[in-house]
Amino acid sequence: MTPSFPTAWLKGDPRALAFLPDRFRHRAARAEAAAASALRPMSSALLDVVVAQNARLAPSPARERHLEELARPGTIAVVTGQQMGLFLGPLFTLYKAAAAITAARALREETGRPCVPVFWLQTEDHDLPEVDHCFVASPRGSAKRVALEVPEAAASRAPVAHRKLGAGVTQALEALRAELGAEPQASEHLELLARAYQPDATLAEAFTQVLAVLFADEGLVFIDPRDARLAPFAAPIHRLAIQDAAAISTALSRRVEALTQAGFSEQVHIRPGSPLGFYSPDGIEGARYRLDPAGADTWSLVGHPRGATVTTGELMDWLEREPLRFTTSALLRPLLQDTWLPTAAYVGGPGEVSYFAQLSPLYEHAGRPMPLVVPRARFRVLDDRARRLLHKLGLTPDEVGEPRDALLTRLATRDAAEPYEPAGTLEARLFGAFASELDRLGESMLKLDPQLLDALKRTRGTVRAAVSRLAARYGRALALRDEVTTERVDRLRAMLVPDGAPQERIHGMAYYACRFGSRAFTRQVLDACVPFSGDLRDLTP
Repeated sequence: MTPSFPTAWLKGDPRALAFLPDRFRHRAARAEAAAASALRPMSSALLDVVVAQNARLAPSPARERHLEELARPGTIAVVTGQQMGLFLGPLFTLYKAAAAITAARALREETGRPCVPVFWLQTEDHDLPEVDHCFVASPRGSAKRVALEVPEAAASRAPVAHRKLGAGVTQALEALRAELGAEPQASEHLELLARAYQPDATLAEAFTQVLAVLFADEGLVFIDPRDARLAPFAAPIHRLAIQDAAAISTALSRRVEALTQAGFSEQVHIRPGSPLGFYSPDGIEGARYRLDPAGADTWSLVGHPRGATVTTGELMDWLEREPLRFTTSALLRPLLQDTWLPTAAYVGGPGEVSYFAQLSPLYEHAGRPMPLVVPRARFRVLDDRARRLLHKLGLTPDEVGEPRDALLTRLATRDAAEPYEPAGTLEARLFGAFASELDRLGESMLKLDPQLLDALKRTRGTVRAAVSRLAARYGRALALRDEVTTERVDRLRAMLVPDGAPQERIHGMAYYACRFGSRAFTRQVLDACVPFSGDLRDLTP
């Protein structure tokens, strides 16, 4: 069975490397990418807007130096980005930013070129249910969901850039305080969140303010594409996406077909003949819709309640008059990003790696080189509470991810005062002995009366079912015989593999920051980052 594309790619599977070479692993390839990006300086007019955006953030001399470097020819960038999750969303947001910073440092050292880490704020997205909540880890059991509780979230189509936090954020902060207020560094982290997450602030503003404080010493630079001053710089990309939609979608569809033939699944569906962006017919803060071909130079707005259409001429007119009506999709955003910035490398998660595997035809069509694609840092936090439970249970972190029932059965069998055999072994032994007797008896029955064989088969089936039921009850009894062990396993799984998923995809930062301090935990993540490595590492604060 072919693994997922990101897994195969990280393992160096030739089938995956045929679509996305692992150039990030090789120093010569990194130097080549840096030299190519150094020839594409950032527009001074565009940089002026980015400087103004960053001026609203917490003071950072390091960020100011990086912005000054971006104004100089030959400066390159390592870019990452993420949606605006409540209270920074899952832990991997922090890990992506840290990985971009350490990769930028490494490229600076390797090439001698100024290299700036940049965080692209994905404020154009409209999927509010993905970002209006976070999960708070708890040593007592399952993670607690903390949310803004926006009633119309599921129906929202407007970019999150325009979403005010509202009164719900006050209740969300109170829920955090109730859950984590007793932790040693809670007041420091909760005060940081409370300063940024105000009812009148947007999701994007609050998210950026907190991340800017955490990485002020490292000079992380932020860019928000949802800015009227930047929209004219995006217009050429949207024009290309609309005018060349048929050619681009055809090339991308062929790429998807090749990926499928190689055994990999399509990450982003390609709509035949459709542009890769969105259009907001009711204004810049209105709902955004995909465009589907609906005849010569006419487009239908997918999902529009009135089935509205728009002509290519009207779209071109709005691109001139109000380009902020146009927003990128997951596949178009990288091209916009790498048109604006001197991107040498992009740090992405598994989903983004899969996007880039589909994207080379788009970059070729636009006449732009793809950046190095670098896997983000991956961590599993083992705090003192988790380490104590691992020690008491005699488990490794990897073993905790085994299926729960199998793990409990193995522990019960291993720790039993009497040598209880596993349920599967018991079932095989009991039925195996009975089956052997039936086989011998069958030979005699065949000679005596062949019709007796039907009765023997029914008896075999009845006994097999009865033995299986007995073994299953025995297995459950083994698994549950030590309630203390069961409770410890469940707590440990909630810490390391909540709901069976990687910790970094579920848990937010709040628990760890309230235990160890916002900046202290961030510093530990930075120190543990290994540039250009996608290996899973254990973090032990």
